[in-house]
Amino acid sequence: MENTENKNNVPCEHLDEETLFVVSQTFKALSDPTRIRILHLLSQKECAVSEIAEALGLLQSTVSHQLRFLKNLRLVKFRRAGTTLYYSHDDEHVMDLLEQAIHHACHD
Repeated sequence: MENTENKNNVPCEHLDEETLFVVSQTFKALSDPTRIRILHLLSQKECAVSEIAEALGLLQSTVSHQLRFLKNLRLVKFRRAGTTLYYSHDDEHVMDLLEQAIHHACHD
């Protein structure tokens, strides 16, 4: 298979299985409304689980479950302050993709 270039002149090479898996998992993460809401909130500010739950009207257990999924994909990261974990987004590319999708959905 020959390499071609995309519109940004970046070589497009054959997608290996690991890359395909990560891309599909990223889109899976963005396919869930709860995870979209969490990521959108975290794009605005760092939050503790309890803050996320309160802001979005969710159970803390639900938020924790979704954050674990997002953390495993390296879409969110956390820092510990005492016994509290504060979450923030961890991938500017995915956040740009999310914001573009939101903009697209709101566009007339």
